[in-house]
Amino acid sequence: MTAPKALLFDVFGTVVDWRTSVAAAVSSALPELQDPYSFADRWRSLYQPSMEEVRSGSREFVRLDELHRESLRTVLSEQDIELPDAAVDDLNLAWHRLDPWPDSVDGITRLKEHFVVAPLSNGNISLLLDMAKNAGIPWDAILGAEPVRAYKPTPDAYLRTADILGLRPDECMMVAAHNSDLDAARNCGFRTAFVCRPSEHGPQQNSDVRPESDWSYSVESITELATALNC
Repeated sequence: MTAPKALLFDVFGTVVDWRTSVAAAVSSALPELQDPYSFADRWRSLYQPSMEEVRSGSREFVRLDELHRESLRTVLSEQDIELPDAAVDDLNLAWHRLDPWPDSVDGITRLKEHFVVAPLSNGNISLLLDMAKNAGIPWDAILGAEPVRAYKPTPDAYLRTADILGLRPDECMMVAAHNSDLDAARNCGFRTAFVCRPSEHGPQQNSDVRPESDWSYSVESITELATALNC
């Protein structure tokens, strides 16, 4: 197998530990909450349904920041919590400040020496830029949903991203901790790398705890992927 030219990364859950980071921000903003992790989980549970309105064509494309803010207001309303608009906006920025998994920065830095490395995330550009600055993630470019105006797992999210780079789909490798993301990417002609993140959703996680197909690579960390690709 010849090496790919670009490694394109899912970010939430694959590169960064969104659950711990968001729960910490919720705890700081809402100290009266008994279980900030449950709040973070509920907020995240609205992620796919909010994007589905865009994917189905029933809503024009909007940035993930806007969808996150709408979802946050839903969760606050469900729990009868009132916050000023400025406080809602600040809490929504928790997604801009997510901490990386311990292996992420080192692994991506090593891979960057031999490949183009970039996010192929549903996050918007400013979110991913802030996250990269905060976490020290050395992306070559910020790609994903906003530049191509399409949310994963629609084919356009993958194919238009490859086109932006001037690459064929088979010259790109999708790196993700989610089997469904990799399946969609492979159906578009991408190569695939599964990174196991069995604690993304906490100690009771029961999905994506193992590779569910014969992906191009299946590893326990991004540093292990770097080693497998001779970086």
